Amino acid sequence: MEIVGLNRDKKRALCLFAGLLAFFLGLLAVGGVGVYNDSEQYITMHIHREPLYPLYLAAFRVVCGEGYLTAAMAGQGILTAVGITALAEYLARRFGLRLWEELLVVALQLAPHLVTRYVSSLHIFLENSVMSEGLCIPLFTIFVYFLLRMLFEGKRRDAVFALIFAYLLSMTRGQMMTTILLWALLLGIRVILQKKYRMLFLCASAVILVFLLRDLTVHVYNYGVTGYFMGNTYGQVNTLTNVIYACDEKDREVFAEGDLEQAFFDSFYHKAMEQRLNHVYAGDRFGERAAYLEENHDILKFQILEAELSAYYFGLGEVDYYEQSSMSDEMAGRMIGKLLPACFGQWLYDYILLCRNGFVRSIAIVHPVITPIAFLLYLAAAGLALRQAWKKRRFEAAVVCMVALLFIAANVCATSLTIMCLSRYMIYGFSIFYIALYLLLREEVLAFLAKKANDRAGRK
Repeated sequence: MEIVGLNRDKKRALCLFAGLLAFFLGLLAVGGVGVYNDSEQYITMHIHREPLYPLYLAAFRVVCGEGYLTAAMAGQGILTAVGITALAEYLARRFGLRLWEELLVVALQLAPHLVTRYVSSLHIFLENSVMSEGLCIPLFTIFVYFLLRMLFEGKRRDAVFALIFAYLLSMTRGQMMTTILLWALLLGIRVILQKKYRMLFLCASAVILVFLLRDLTVHVYNYGVTGYFMGNTYGQVNTLTNVIYACDEKDREVFAEGDLEQAFFDSFYHKAMEQRLNHVYAGDRFGERAAYLEENHDILKFQILEAELSAYYFGLGEVDYYEQSSMSDEMAGRMIGKLLPACFGQWLYDYILLCRNGFVRSIAIVHPVITPIAFLLYLAAAGLALRQAWKKRRFEAAVVCMVALLFIAANVCATSLTIMCLSRYMIYGFSIFYIALYLLLREEVLAFLAKKANDRAGRK
């Protein structure tokens, strides 16, 4: 990556990188490695988890031995420092930012790490935690760096690197497959504006190949780990959870009388009603209903759906965990296909509730006072971007804003399909949104000052 070679001041870039490195490694030295409930699944290469982060940990385990987790966390900190430096230096160079403005861009990139530590319910410092977000955040920052270069510079090399990092992101967290689609959409828009229509076929082909490569990589990885040539499981069970939550008893009629799918539905539904894990108990107000679904999603999933499916398939005899997990996912997929049309209205309402919280958590925290302010910020950013692009014909800050808004929308909508939008799932869009908002406001101030200067010159 051409970090130093692109800077106006190499010493400033090196000092910035050194400061960030000291910050992340210092916090690791003070706080140590964070191991949480999900950590064991990454360490043991669980079938539910995407390959890249378990492989990342395994590489450090092979090289470093007993102290590999500390070394892996240090690696996450170093990679994060590289990504923040690269993006800050590029934006400083592209927009002519002064030193304090570049430091503001750096601070905005540090904010997600501090938010998840001091504001979110988990209270974890992600870069020191054995969680895929610790690797995904720096990969996303580097992806944005190359994506903006692709849009502003138009070099094929940047487009290739952006797509590579989108692929790596999709191999770290499934929801980040949206970055592949974002890459295709933005490159497609650029190609159309340049009237290079033949390139559209190349873009589409690249996206298809990357998705196929991702699917093949996951299957090969799981075959190497488990002996089964299969994809990751549990996604369908996640999705079925919110479908069951939205159901009413009459929805059992979509299944043939007496078949296994109907038996599962009856068990899921009646146990959910006994434990008040259904939409009818969620309350009346919008915020209350969203909070109720988020609080009860995991209970419904783990204590009812997963427990029932596991017990049944293990009860068949001679079924190992991987076969059971695959069978459960297959059953969940069949049930979704039949149930979702029947409960679609309620499911869609619940989906909008989850998206609402996801959009807020992407840039703020869910709170009765802060929530409307968050949506006003979205409107302000979108309005300024449109004004500058179409009326003032100033595009660069508007492009950064478009990248931020499109990614946030894709991330929120994709995540809400399967699970609730926790802060650590949404945090990726935080920095780029506020950086874009600052750049838009900066353009407005500079234009105002330029107009004032011209008016004074005219009067003289």
